[in-house]
Amino acid sequence: MTTLWSSGEIAEAVGGTAHGDFHVSGVAFDSREVGPGDLFIAMKGEETDGHRFLDGAFENGASGAITSEPCDHPHIRVEDSTEALNALGRASRARTTAKIIGVTGSVGKTGTKEALYEALDRSVPGGAHRSVKSYNNHTGVPLSLGRMPAYCDYGIFEMGMNHAGELSRLTRLVRPHVAVVTAIAPAHSEFFESEAAIAEAKGEIFEGLEAGGTAIIPFDSPHRHRLIDAAKPHAATIWTFGSGEGADIRAREVSRELTGTIVTAQLPDGELTFTLSPPGAHWVSNAMAILAAVEAVGGDLAQAGLALAEMAGLPGRGERRAIPLEDGEALLIDESYNANPASMAATLKTLAEEQAGRRIVVLGSMKELGDQSDQFHADLATPIREANVDFAILVGEEMAVLAEVLGNAVEHVHVPGPSEALDSLAGRIAAGDAVLVKGSNAIGLASLVEELTAGKIPCLN
Repeated sequence: MTTLWSSGEIAEAVGGTAHGDFHVSGVAFDSREVGPGDLFIAMKGEETDGHRFLDGAFENGASGAITSEPCDHPHIRVEDSTEALNALGRASRARTTAKIIGVTGSVGKTGTKEALYEALDRSVPGGAHRSVKSYNNHTGVPLSLGRMPAYCDYGIFEMGMNHAGELSRLTRLVRPHVAVVTAIAPAHSEFFESEAAIAEAKGEIFEGLEAGGTAIIPFDSPHRHRLIDAAKPHAATIWTFGSGEGADIRAREVSRELTGTIVTAQLPDGELTFTLSPPGAHWVSNAMAILAAVEAVGGDLAQAGLALAEMAGLPGRGERRAIPLEDGEALLIDESYNANPASMAATLKTLAEEQAGRRIVVLGSMKELGDQSDQFHADLATPIREANVDFAILVGEEMAVLAEVLGNAVEHVHVPGPSEALDSLAGRIAAGDAVLVKGSNAIGLASLVEELTAGKIPCLN
């Protein structure tokens, strides 16, 4: 077991009192995720109290815990476990000499974070660290920092927000050397008066930049100048990325091939031609941001190109899986984790490029869109038609307006949830078809994905 923290180091970092001598190799605040050698942080929330799960955490192999109540196991006693998590994150950031990259954006941040990790870890095996899953909020970010080994070369942290001011706090915790904004789109617009306000909130990521830091901004965004203005007081260097003439890191040539997308990128000091495995124009844009960040931290661009050629889709975020059928298999594109108007349109455009017998979509409601929700859902009719969709299953109450707009233009059904969506697929899928599943996580389409890939498609009566 490689030691991440000793009990003495934890106690010093969080200002607590050690009860027992122990060493930990990981950190978790969900007892279900605790593994052998982990530190379990027992936090009190609005609905539950982590102290109730202390015994279970140690049964799962925890070496120690942080608690604000008496405990019969080795632990660090503190007044507030949540503040202790933040303190541990700050201590981890303070002790590292790693180059730190912060990533935010309305879309593409998790994929960009994962690709950056693959690109940097490829050149220094074992030397890169990143936030896991989508741990990008006020608890996930300090947890990801607390999990960072003392000796690593690179740290990549995803930061999210749905209210103004959140990124300002998170970026001051992460203190990145490089801050990336992937894209601006109407995600979480329920909490913002305009897309411009979303851009302003995303621009908060630059407030935490270390001296001499680099801001990386989407050139093709209509909010480019707003983001540049937000970066100027904090960044020593500002780079733009994209496809437009004038971008500092630019996709100069793009060619879609059977093996992937061949991209020639123009960089500040040369160019790089590489194959991009994930399909879609949005991934070409992500790739430019990735190359910009790798260049900014002095990473190996050639290794980054190789990593992009081997990138597989993430579960719920573009993973391509097989649906087993009696006469073969169909392609499943799993985008079940999240959705907003921009990502819906981009994914439907990618579906249009698939070589498939028929194109079937299961689209779940997009959440947190506020007063414009109906319009955003109705507007999906155009990309659905342009993608030559043969059959659409629309899931969730917000999709009612889209069902009405589609009318007879595209065969479709409107259903309340994932189980009804699965029933609607009975007899619909044939070998060689492509099936796209996408929606906000709250709709629960991940369960549909698991049913389909397990071959549990209802028979047609």
